[in-house]
Amino acid sequence: MLFNSYLFIFLFFPLCLFGYYSLLYRKKKRAAQFFLLAMSFWFYGYFQINYLLIMVGSIVVNYCFHRLLSKKASVTVLFSALAFNLGILFYFKYYDFFVANINAVFGTSFLLRRVLLPLGISFFTFQQIGFIVDTYRGEAKDCDPLSYALFVAFFPQLTAGPIVTWKEMLPQFQRITERNTDWEKIAEGYALFVLGLFKKVILADTLGMGVDYGYANIGLLGRMDAVVVITAYSLQLYFDFSGYCDMARGIGRMLGIEIPVNFNSPYQAVNIVDFWKRWHITLNRFFTAYVYIPLGGNRRGKGRMYLNFLIVFFLSGIWHGAGWNFIVWGMLHGVLYVLTRWYLEKKPAKELPREKRTHGNLMMTLVSRIALFLYVSAAWVYFRAADTAQAGRMLVTAFRGEARKISFDLAECFQLDELWYVCKVLRLDRFSWGRYLPMVFLLAAGIGLAMFGRNAAHLAGRMKGKTLSAVFLAVILVWCVLSFSQVSAFLYFNF
Repeated sequence: MLFNSYLFIFLFFPLCLFGYYSLLYRKKKRAAQFFLLAMSFWFYGYFQINYLLIMVGSIVVNYCFHRLLSKKASVTVLFSALAFNLGILFYFKYYDFFVANINAVFGTSFLLRRVLLPLGISFFTFQQIGFIVDTYRGEAKDCDPLSYALFVAFFPQLTAGPIVTWKEMLPQFQRITERNTDWEKIAEGYALFVLGLFKKVILADTLGMGVDYGYANIGLLGRMDAVVVITAYSLQLYFDFSGYCDMARGIGRMLGIEIPVNFNSPYQAVNIVDFWKRWHITLNRFFTAYVYIPLGGNRRGKGRMYLNFLIVFFLSGIWHGAGWNFIVWGMLHGVLYVLTRWYLEKKPAKELPREKRTHGNLMMTLVSRIALFLYVSAAWVYFRAADTAQAGRMLVTAFRGEARKISFDLAECFQLDELWYVCKVLRLDRFSWGRYLPMVFLLAAGIGLAMFGRNAAHLAGRMKGKTLSAVFLAVILVWCVLSFSQVSAFLYFNF
């Protein structure tokens, strides 16, 4: 089930809100927990019942491992739990990739299984790995099976992330009966949900139509066409993922559950280190806690620290997808990250730009953001492409393609009907360049919002309790709902 669907907006979530708060009003804690769990199972199983069976099986087995480790911190049990979780992830996500490479290298002909990837399997598997490791360390205390199942399956964060920790979520589920209806939080959550919905439906999905055309017709693209497609995908991915995370946090807040921030205006970063403090924050946090620090972190010298960074980014690439293109993407970020850390640590502290000075110098900030955006956008090509060969063709076209004006066929893909109607009212459609205006406006607005705009959480906090803001949000919600008919897919479903 998608957040941006008629079923979710008009049936699932109203029913969820009504049932949940009805039970809370009657002081039925366990019933409220069970109700949220049942709704979460419905949300996830709606895609395919087999997905639900896999997730439920994973929850049951991992909870058993948790109980065993709670009684005795056994290394054997820990490694068994890790083997189970990584084995599931390998089979469903990486088996075909592994076998295909074996066949290519050794000339064998092992059959590919074409296993259907369960939605969000990387999210709930990593989430449970973190919990199991913390149980072994004696940090995670024993919990009841209902709270644990809800911790894993809670629908707002199940398919979109973030990768939540037990410290953040379990206490909230265990304190459900202490929660009263907080209308301020509900209003703020509603605003956050609508703003995220706008990012996803109006911006990301519209940009995605141009991106899909570009990657399906690379041979027809000129240099400027390729640049437009690459830029559009950078914006599509950002508004898609951050929009979905905003919606998830908004839904959680309306239910009285605080979901951690996963994005903090990453395209406003001034270098790659700053970028990864802002992009997919919870994934970065997971790799830091369970990979980087166990490998030694920065405690074994600079050389080992840089190697640990590269290992983390290599694993991050693999986590995002089973393909060499994802590995290349991860290493492009990893290499620049290491070089940036080396540069920052090499220069004397007095020569480094201070935070205030950097952001106070508008020109320096602008140049830094643009340079980072260009690099990140080029790396995203490997993220979007079907394979490294397609990514190479797109990049070659962008740098060495035929120098000609942007294709009208490409520009038409970015047509947002509402913008085109405005052009018609202003009679701009009479001019040949008028047909390009929706594309130009959409790209300019996307870049402006991503690189200079306030994040949705800040805006939602300022909108609550204001009549004008309520009218504005209602208009945006109606606009988004009326746009549900166009093709939509959440990009991170594969991760």
